[in-house]
Amino acid sequence: MIETAIMGGINITSEPLRPVRVPQQNRVFLDFFWDLANPDQEVRLKAVENLIQYLQTGDMADELEYTLKRLVDGLAHTRETARPGFSLALGQVLSAFEDISLQSILDRIKEKHNLQAVKKKLARNAMFGNLFGVLALHQSGRLVKEPQVVLGCVQLLQCLIQHKQHLKDLPSKTMTDILTEVTEVFEEVLLSALEADLASAFRTPEQMQLLLVALQHFPQALKPKKLKKLLDSSTIINADNIPKLVEVLKMAARSVKKERVLPSVALDLLKLSLKEDSFQLFWDKAITVGMFKEPSGPTHYLSYRLLGSALPLLSLSQLKEVLSGEVMMHYGEHVVSAQKPDRFKLAPEMDTYVSDFLQNCRNSDKQLVVMVSFSSLTNNGYPVVPSVWQVVQHLEPAALRSYVDWLKGTFLQPQSDRLLDFSTRKQKDESKEQKESSIFRLRKWIVARLASIINNHQVKKHEDLIMDVARFVFFHAFFSAKKATTSDIAETSRNPSIPLDDETRGFSCLPSRLLMSLHHMPLIDDSAAVNQKRSVGVTANGTMWIYHLVQFAQLLLSRPKHVQSIQPFSAEQKQAWDGMLESVANLKRKAKKGRTTESAAFQQLFLLIGMLLFKAPHEVLDIMKDLQSCIDKAQEKKINKKKKQQGEAEPEWVEVMVDILLSLLSQQSRHIRQVCKTVFSSICPHVTAAALTAIVDVLDPDKEDEEDGAVVVTDDGNKTQKKLKVDDDEEQDEDMEDDESEEGSDEESEGEEEEKEMQEGEVDQNFRLELMKVLQQQNALATEEDASSEEDLDDEAMMQLDKSLSALFSEQKKKIEEKKNEKMKLQKERGLVRDFKMKVLDLVEVFVARQAGSPLILGLVEPLLNIIDRGMSSGSEQQEQDFLRRAADIFRNHLCRSKVYCRTAGDRQGELHDLLDKLMSKARKLSDSSLCLYYFSASLYVVKVLRGAPPTETKEEPTADGLRFMGSVDVDRVSNLFREALISFMSRRKSPLTSQMFTDLFTRFPVLCVNLLDTAVQHITSAVRGHQQCQACVLVLRAMQSRDIQQLLSSYEWTQLCEKVSTQLVLLESKMKKINTVQFLRFLFVQKLFVDLEQLKQALQTLTSNVSFKKTGQLEDTYWAVMKHFGVMKPKVDKTKPKKDGEQEAAPKTMKGFLPETKKRKKRNKPVLEPAGDKSTPVTRPGEQKGMTKKKQDKKTKQKRPADSSAASQTNPAKKSKKQPDRKAGKKKKPKQKKGGEQM
Repeated sequence: MIETAIMGGINITSEPLRPVRVPQQNRVFLDFFWDLANPDQEVRLKAVENLIQYLQTGDMADELEYTLKRLVDGLAHTRETARPGFSLALGQVLSAFEDISLQSILDRIKEKHNLQAVKKKLARNAMFGNLFGVLALHQSGRLVKEPQVVLGCVQLLQCLIQHKQHLKDLPSKTMTDILTEVTEVFEEVLLSALEADLASAFRTPEQMQLLLVALQHFPQALKPKKLKKLLDSSTIINADNIPKLVEVLKMAARSVKKERVLPSVALDLLKLSLKEDSFQLFWDKAITVGMFKEPSGPTHYLSYRLLGSALPLLSLSQLKEVLSGEVMMHYGEHVVSAQKPDRFKLAPEMDTYVSDFLQNCRNSDKQLVVMVSFSSLTNNGYPVVPSVWQVVQHLEPAALRSYVDWLKGTFLQPQSDRLLDFSTRKQKDESKEQKESSIFRLRKWIVARLASIINNHQVKKHEDLIMDVARFVFFHAFFSAKKATTSDIAETSRNPSIPLDDETRGFSCLPSRLLMSLHHMPLIDDSAAVNQKRSVGVTANGTMWIYHLVQFAQLLLSRPKHVQSIQPFSAEQKQAWDGMLESVANLKRKAKKGRTTESAAFQQLFLLIGMLLFKAPHEVLDIMKDLQSCIDKAQEKKINKKKKQQGEAEPEWVEVMVDILLSLLSQQSRHIRQVCKTVFSSICPHVTAAALTAIVDVLDPDKEDEEDGAVVVTDDGNKTQKKLKVDDDEEQDEDMEDDESEEGSDEESEGEEEEKEMQEGEVDQNFRLELMKVLQQQNALATEEDASSEEDLDDEAMMQLDKSLSALFSEQKKKIEEKKNEKMKLQKERGLVRDFKMKVLDLVEVFVARQAGSPLILGLVEPLLNIIDRGMSSGSEQQEQDFLRRAADIFRNHLCRSKVYCRTAGDRQGELHDLLDKLMSKARKLSDSSLCLYYFSASLYVVKVLRGAPPTETKEEPTADGLRFMGSVDVDRVSNLFREALISFMSRRKSPLTSQMFTDLFTRFPVLCVNLLDTAVQHITSAVRGHQQCQACVLVLRAMQSRDIQQLLSSYEWTQLCEKVSTQLVLLESKMKKINTVQFLRFLFVQKLFVDLEQLKQALQTLTSNVSFKKTGQLEDTYWAVMKHFGVMKPKVDKTKPKKDGEQEAAPKTMKGFLPETKKRKKRNKPVLEPAGDKSTPVTRPGEQKGMTKKKQDKKTKQKRPADSSAASQTNPAKKSKKQPDRKAGKKKKPKQKKGGEQM
């Protein structure tokens, strides 16, 4: 039969042979089974589909029988990916051919994969064969029609449950899946077979899962009486069964330790407790008490996951009970302890549970309970959930409003008894201090929580909610209520139960994150088109958010009887505030006539400085006055322009405005930084040289030591701060206090170690002298006469010596600490200065982008180059590298490569030529090629500016007159500068210049290229090194290939140039081996010039005798392409190597199964030496080559000559016999050797 012929390779002659089908069809059919074992899932699925289609076409009885046999055999395949493929195929075949009996297939599976008859090493495969066989029967969808097959499958799975070490819980899950579908035959067929498993439900989680599934799908078959008979109790969850349930849950938790998932039996028990109205008993006794008896581990994690999964199933009262219990307390302790590295963190899973619940639950009351409960879980006052918890975006508007009200109420009246607060062991020792700090930590988190709600654009919120939060934070930062007022100031209705301290106000006053969020707040109902620019920072009526906040501040200032300011304004400050409001009103009126970005930017700046008046009124007062004078002067200048009366040469208001922006940039606030960029971009057209110089002076590395006006570093409690510093908007949520204390102790220990190293490493001579004096005063120094000084000192002297030494060492320790603090202070000061300069670079970038065509842009070339030069030689700190990278990006990409540039040099031609001379001189003297590239790019930029705007170009190619246009460029002077640079590049061994720089020069300015060609041609032979000679060839070749150069040169000049090049190439002679030189020659022939190239021909003909073309084929191909123009063709070389007599014989073809000689072991048993009369001499066989000569044999014997000559004569035939290609001959030789061994 076919299967015996294919699988076993045995021909059965007792039965008549059936006609065999076309081999091609059988090959296609057999390929399906190969694809079923393919590791790729797509290939397996395609094979199953094709197999079903093949079997359904025509009479395929034999193929169907063979298919069933192959599929049943493949269920126990050794490859893991093959078993699902064969199981799926078997299930689909049984589903497609319903005439096949499932009982027969089940019998085949049992017979083929019988666990009692299979060998021990194949037992595991047989287990999987039975399991996947049952899965195939289940996938067929026909189990319901054959109840006896269902019973057989269940019994087979019951046998497989015992082998958990291999199958784990797969048989139980399969049995559960079968039970969910065969509802009709459960009581009749399966109940009696499953009674033993159901009765032992408290033994394993799998059996408990089976019982729970049966209860869920067959409640009529498992009534309380039946359960009483099986389990001795009519219910599963009761007080007597709690210990048993706890053990089942513990086993389930340990079984999924690696998978880190919630066992399904735990969730089913929870659902059953809700159904039996015993949830309180199950949660309190089984989960809260039973699961937390063991130390932290899988049982705890199961409880936390069950808590998250239970959220959608519980009622409102149950949610309140569960989320305020011991399980939540344990979860909070886990979150705190898991912050340490290398700890398992379950918080991301809990976030997913809560997010899914809030997303699917539309009940606002339940959403509020969950949010409040998790926000109330605090560690010493600080909630364990982050202040930027993203789940808030799924809240309904009503729930969000209630949650914000709860946050505000908790901020004003924190009640510790309503919080689920816990403390670590370290925190419990300081209970009194903890109370005050816990309130501060809670209020700090609430302010950050409110700001994050505003900042999260995914949160469904209305404008009134946003303004309510902003008013609340602003009011309690700078004001306090004297007496409750009407509804216009609702913040006065409730006063803090515990007064706000200065530290709390210092954190919450004017949080920059809140202002930043308002600045970037999109429209709530933004219906703008996709490509339309969306408005941000404004309300629906177009008013800025910060303007609403200023109006609220004005309202508070106008109610002194009801509201009291924490820092009341002086008369001068109040006047500045009123002037700010008046200026903003004037700007708004002018903006209505013609709204411009300039007016909006000035409004933002006025409002921002007005808000800063509440934080630092003394420092901001001068800025406010300067800003108002700037606005007045700017308006006066516009009026003068309209009247055509220019009374002032320079608008001084721009310089003052730049100074204001620089002073504001010294503050750590992204909001202030962006407002300064916006304002500066609006005043860019009015910036003067003096204003730009003020910006450049800040960035000048040479004036870094003198720069102390914008940044002031103060040392207050080991904290380095900036002047006018507001709340740090980039501050993240603080860690738990116990972690901070541990980190602090680690830092202290590290500091002590550093001090010890300093004391041991560097010895202060003054300290040594002082120590000698102390010892001499107490006569404690040992002399040459005294062996020890201990005998001469009594107790009083020793005590006095100890005091003196203690005072001396404590003083020395203070000096070391002072030095260390001073060093840290300097480092922080440098960091602040660098951070400030990074912000100033924003202004430079804005000016370069907005005013790229201004003549003032040329004043940035040298300062930026100085920054790059100093940055490359400075330290390797990350902040320094970022600053350097930013400055280099602005210089190359925004300045030098900009399509917009200054095209009107005017009367600055001499200045620009001097600048070009200075840049090229500096570039030649540098040692770093990367830095030289920036100087060379700057030189090309200056030449581009001098040339100015070229004549209008059409779509056609530029003419020679257009190419010769160089504007204001002094061509001779500039050509001499670049010629000197080219000579320096060719004559110096280590030149910072590169050929790519000159290639860019030739490409962008063809006129300069024509002037430099003669110099480049001369250095083809006169360059200092061969590499530079080849670079000269490259430059000349690229220039001659350019169409612009060909247009600029006349025919006579072109011919003369080619003659010079050919003459120089002839002089190279042997150096023509470089590929660049030969390519140059090929280009000359392509031009078809009337130039005498006979000398080149002679030089090239001698090249093959001096140079071998073995390294690269490109050089050889180019060489013969050049010689072809001379009529010399490449000789044909016979690639076949002729055999030479007397040479080494070709190695015989290695037969399969024989090791080559080089792979054989060197140390083998000595071959048996047969007598001289024995026939062991080598005989030449017809299959051997006759190239083995006497010379070859002698050569082998010389390599390894034994002591005995007879042994040597016997080893060669033995070795030769192993090399025989004839396998039969090799097999005959081995028995002889063994036989000889037996005789010996």
